[in-house]
Amino acid sequence: MSGMAVSRPDHPSLLPALLAAPDPAERVPRSARDWAVDIACFVLAVLFGGFMLFATSHGSSGVHHPPRLPDVLIGALGCLALWWRRRHPVELAVALGVVSLASASVSGAGCIALFTVAVHRPFRTVAAVALVHLVTGAIYTAVFPDPTESYWVGVVWGAVVTAAVVAWGMFVRARRQLILSLRERALRAEAEQQLRVTQARQQERARIAREMHDVLAHRISLLSVHAGALEFRPDAPPTEIAKAAGVIRASAHQALQDLREVIGVLREDATEDTPERPQPNLGDLPTLIDESRRAGMTVTYENRLHDVDAVPGALGRSAYRTVQEALTNARKHAPNATVSVIVDGSAGTDLTIEVRNPLVNAASGIPGSGTGLIGLAERAMLSGGRLEHGPTPDGEFRVRAWLPWRGEATPAGAPGGAA
Repeated sequence: MSGMAVSRPDHPSLLPALLAAPDPAERVPRSARDWAVDIACFVLAVLFGGFMLFATSHGSSGVHHPPRLPDVLIGALGCLALWWRRRHPVELAVALGVVSLASASVSGAGCIALFTVAVHRPFRTVAAVALVHLVTGAIYTAVFPDPTESYWVGVVWGAVVTAAVVAWGMFVRARRQLILSLRERALRAEAEQQLRVTQARQQERARIAREMHDVLAHRISLLSVHAGALEFRPDAPPTEIAKAAGVIRASAHQALQDLREVIGVLREDATEDTPERPQPNLGDLPTLIDESRRAGMTVTYENRLHDVDAVPGALGRSAYRTVQEALTNARKHAPNATVSVIVDGSAGTDLTIEVRNPLVNAASGIPGSGTGLIGLAERAMLSGGRLEHGPTPDGEFRVRAWLPWRGEATPAGAPGGAA
């Protein structure tokens, strides 16, 4: 009897509706399983109705029962009506409960209809339909009493059968709702897992894009500056031309190497065991500033840290990228201005990076994406810090970042000097 459930849809978006309105297959064509269940219900209703007809008509002539021909006709019609129990379960159950006043053979069909209501309708509706069956059962016992037992025994037996059918149906309903809930939870967990994977991929792509911007924007801006110098000074001494060409060649080679290493991360055959390329840190700032100076920039560097090696790797990398992007912006928008770089801080407080240059109305003509400072702000935010940039009242453009430096205070050492 537990197989009387209607076929439930497999689409996950229909699961909440299935739980809210527990008869979703009223217009769904019967499957092979549904046909098998309906045939089994019809056979059970016929057998149970025949048993009740036999029980109420055999034995002593003092036993009263409804007229046999109407009883059989009503029972047969009730069993045939079970084929529509999926579309109209409540109406059918109430109708069979009412006609059971004049038929004992329809009781089997009435029990199956009541079971269907208990499986597919909420408890309030089930209780109302069960009450109809209890009342009609009590009236039938009073109209056609069995002289071998008391009236109340018959009423109690009818109530026990009705309660058993309702309890069985409610159990099946609760079990199906539990299965649907678990399935919906599994589908939701799978969807959330796919969402997490998608977000992780997007974050990784954003990280790679940011890395490519940080590396290639600096290298290509150096190339542009040196190429521009050769273009505007065709009469320069051969030694200077050769020097600039060497710097262009070295910068192009390094840019290609950086691009190859970053693109290698995107290759499908890359594995987790593939070692990442060495990442820069604060110890590489002098080299970065020397590259900018060789490109013709005027850069002053002041290191106020007691011990550069004490800066954690991730923190030093973020500081390096901040200075790198600030120098690249200064090279694009203020090519002849003097740039000041200051690094300060200590463990347990913040690492402060400040890059300043005078506001000028000149531009190098190097195109920019406009996302460099946005990327730096995102990097600082991901590190738990913050970044500010913009003009100052004294006519300078300033980029200033505060990055949290967790840990114990670094012992005092030899102070860093200005470069």
